[in-house]
Amino acid sequence: MSTTDSDTDPTAIERERARIREAHLRPAGDRPASTARGLHHTALISSDVERTVRFYQDVLGFPLTELIENRDYPGSSHFFFDIGHGNLLAFFDFPGLDVGPYAEVLGGLHHCAISVDPDRWAELVERLTDAGVEHAVHSGVSVYFRDPDGARIELIADPLGEMYGHHVL
Repeated sequence: MSTTDSDTDPTAIERERARIREAHLRPAGDRPASTARGLHHTALISSDVERTVRFYQDVLGFPLTELIENRDYPGSSHFFFDIGHGNLLAFFDFPGLDVGPYAEVLGGLHHCAISVDPDRWAELVERLTDAGVEHAVHSGVSVYFRDPDGARIELIADPLGEMYGHHVL
């Protein structure tokens, strides 16, 4: 589905969404098993390794699990945070390269949504507040904010495989 400035009629967009759903969305019992085992890691770019570690480990509570050299760019670091259930959030830094500021572009990252226990969600919102991180709470289960380099992050209290009361997996 694609929209342009001239194609923003909500009724037409919903008809197109329904057409795609009808053509491609199979009932849960009819879907084949995925060929993937899971998301190994999502890699973002960091302009400052220590600042990123302090934010993700100290503010959000995601333990740093490894810090190694990036095999693709000598001098660059590749480091990982545990975000639960065997999933990792990873970062690269690219010293000496002018990678520019964070930008949401076609094919780029809009946001990374990380499920957190509902009992911890309010505590994490408070930690964002205490750290002076601007954030917006939505629907009482999601908090959106930007990391130190501008990447948009969501902490969502819904269980994995659910979104606002709907099963998506």
